[in-house]
Amino acid sequence: MALLMHRDSPGSSSGGRQQMDSSKYVRYTPEQVEALERVYSECPKPSSLKRQQLIRECPILSNIEPKQIKVWFQNRRCREKQRKESSRLQTVNRKLSAMNKLLMEENDRLQKQVSHLVYENGFMKQQLHTASGTTTDNSCESVVMSGQHQQQQNPTPQHPKRDANNPAGLLAIAEETLAEFLSKATGTAVDWVQMIGMKPGPDSIGIVAVSRNCSGVAARACGLVSLEPTKVAEILKDRKSWFRDCRCLEVLSLIPAGNGGTIELVYMQTYAPTTLAAARDFWTLRYTTSLEDGSLVVCERSLTSSTGGPTGPTSASFVRAEMLPSGYLIRPCEGGGSIINIVDHVDLDAWSVPEVLRSLYESCKILAQKTTISALRHIRQIAQESSGEIQHGGGRQPAVLRTFCQRLCSGFNDAVNGFADDGWTLMGSDGVEDVTIAINSSPNKVLGSQYNTSIFSPFGGGVLCAKASMLLQSVPPALLVRFLREHRSEWADYGLDAYSAACLKASPYAVPLARGGGFPTTQNILPLAQTVEHEEFLEVVRLEGPAFSPEDVALAQDMYLLQLCSGVDENAVGACAQLVFAPIDESFADDAPLLPSGFHVIPLDPKADGPTASRTLDLASTLEIGTSGARAVNDPDGNGYNLRSVLTIAFQFTFENHLRDNVAAMARQYVRSVVSSVQRVAMAIAPSRLSSQIGPKPLPGSPEAHTLARWIFRSYRIHTGGELFRVDISSGDAVLKQLWRHSDAIMCCSVKTNASPVFTFANQAGLDMLETTLVALQDITLDKILDEAGRKLLCSEFSKITQQGFAYLPAGICASSMGRPVSYEQAVAWKVVNDDDSNHCLALMFMNWSFV
Repeated sequence: MALLMHRDSPGSSSGGRQQMDSSKYVRYTPEQVEALERVYSECPKPSSLKRQQLIRECPILSNIEPKQIKVWFQNRRCREKQRKESSRLQTVNRKLSAMNKLLMEENDRLQKQVSHLVYENGFMKQQLHTASGTTTDNSCESVVMSGQHQQQQNPTPQHPKRDANNPAGLLAIAEETLAEFLSKATGTAVDWVQMIGMKPGPDSIGIVAVSRNCSGVAARACGLVSLEPTKVAEILKDRKSWFRDCRCLEVLSLIPAGNGGTIELVYMQTYAPTTLAAARDFWTLRYTTSLEDGSLVVCERSLTSSTGGPTGPTSASFVRAEMLPSGYLIRPCEGGGSIINIVDHVDLDAWSVPEVLRSLYESCKILAQKTTISALRHIRQIAQESSGEIQHGGGRQPAVLRTFCQRLCSGFNDAVNGFADDGWTLMGSDGVEDVTIAINSSPNKVLGSQYNTSIFSPFGGGVLCAKASMLLQSVPPALLVRFLREHRSEWADYGLDAYSAACLKASPYAVPLARGGGFPTTQNILPLAQTVEHEEFLEVVRLEGPAFSPEDVALAQDMYLLQLCSGVDENAVGACAQLVFAPIDESFADDAPLLPSGFHVIPLDPKADGPTASRTLDLASTLEIGTSGARAVNDPDGNGYNLRSVLTIAFQFTFENHLRDNVAAMARQYVRSVVSSVQRVAMAIAPSRLSSQIGPKPLPGSPEAHTLARWIFRSYRIHTGGELFRVDISSGDAVLKQLWRHSDAIMCCSVKTNASPVFTFANQAGLDMLETTLVALQDITLDKILDEAGRKLLCSEFSKITQQGFAYLPAGICASSMGRPVSYEQAVAWKVVNDDDSNHCLALMFMNWSFV
């Protein structure tokens, strides 16, 4: 029986005491609390009917009033919320404490580095003083001595050759590797410089630094993850699961060591990022051991003639690179989780590659992005997936989605590299060496024996790859890849997409070879998964294309692509950008065969300091640079972007043996067409170019931008009697600047007889609303963005616009070029007339728009 009290009883619990009013409390029996908890676990907020039903169905609650039950559930939800908030704050506190520990350690390391630099400075001053005080010219000697002193910071010790069959000799190499790795991870053996944009914090990726003035290239990172050290070490040692450039990794020998540790002899092959240089391989000793403070260490270095040790396997397709002492220091964190220190230090033999690519192999920032930061991100991703913080759509497990990403990347890299042991052979060229054609007649080697190879013809066939690499100037990789993703129609051929998708059908070769020109197509992007920091996302692209003649019916079906996009953050220094896709069928099975094609863009030079410009195909260059020669924003030195990058393109197609030459000719021509399109786009989106150079080709009779802006402003005032904005019209570019920066979406479209209105201009807000750029703007018709109601309304008001020059349209819904719904509170349409008062175009302004 419930006990009513006028004040709190010492024996009453917070879970069983509910306040009824200011003077009475009710106490529940354990059985009543258990019954209520059962209902709460199923329905935390029951309705009034549900509570009454609960009282009827549970006899032990029959003496409790419905109001008391309601208050119990209110308090129970409040306690649950408080408990979650307390848990969240405790987690944040643990992260902050661990980050504080990391920062204190970093501060100690920096103080040691300062002391070292002060000592070096004093040494150099002494040398200069000695040199100036003598009558003999000792300048050469001073240079030699100072050079020797500088090399002491990163010495290359010489070791006697060890006995390859002696475990004690390998253990000696392992201990030396451990000592050198720890001196880099926590000491001053390498002069570390923090990477731009990497700010420490509880939710940041960690503290990331790159080397300066050392042999090879090196990167270092410190971070926090909510996984135990042994689990972290297991993930990091499986390099192929997170290092996208890893082709294969084999442990050829495993030797037990002291403290439960192991010594492994590892052979690893990595992909070449372009078609212009050979791939690299490594032969290393990997040492796993525990330290006295409970930390776990996995360190690794190459075995060479100078270090001693056994000689590893070699391959004619690879250039042997050297891994200098590198590894992972994993320390347990109070309250769970781990603090990780990662060091990557390699010598990629940059002198063996063409000079134009040399900076790619000498860039510490690229190493940091592709290897060091990737490792931290992968661990953090798995940690959050394990804790349930990340939910993926589509009903697929995170491991399955990660496998799709890995298969897309490895399939694309295999095609770019074309290794002979995978079955690839080169075809003869057509006299021009710009596009390389390789064929593979071994389906199991292309897709793997575990995948369905029924896509290949029983009459014999295989896979053909057309690939090319090109140098781009002044184009941020992230900007280019983002444009290629969002505006597929700018470069893709619908007919070729249909041919690629046909290999998944029951009769793969029923579709004829695609004809030039392709067909108009609409793409809808359906997200599947994205990483924690949104630097990579997996998605399904649905391509819709109509048939225009009976023979095109086979091509008029929806097609699906599995697409991986990464590196679209323009502020990520040294990051590569990639867009890789493969046709899939509607079933989209976990073991679906994938034949990836796509683009890979790698920066060759570091970006300019400061935030990068986010302009695309717009008028911002005109507004910020103009003809007066004023410097653009984000370009303090006046030189603009001096960024070079290498774009690698690879497209794969299946073929039957008797059609091989036809498919090769088609593929070669298609890649040349894509290269031409990309060159055009790249010139257009280069942030340092004038808008007159990068803008779309004007339609016949189109005015210059500032003239059109003046016509739009003047026509609005003439027809409506109001001011579009306040501006001194006598000022040259003032009208254009105000129009471009107007908060409402303003756009112009052509008005021609028997033709759908096509957009010819939009301000920045208009481009944002349409999710497009000025280059792609002319491919968008007014009918495409308006729904049926909007089109009918505009048609009904068109006579009014013709007669009085303008019309107001009520609130409504339209769509962007990507198909996203956009709401607006009001729209205005008016005629734009030129200086002779002749009709030029139709202007529209969408007020207070937002994405739904």
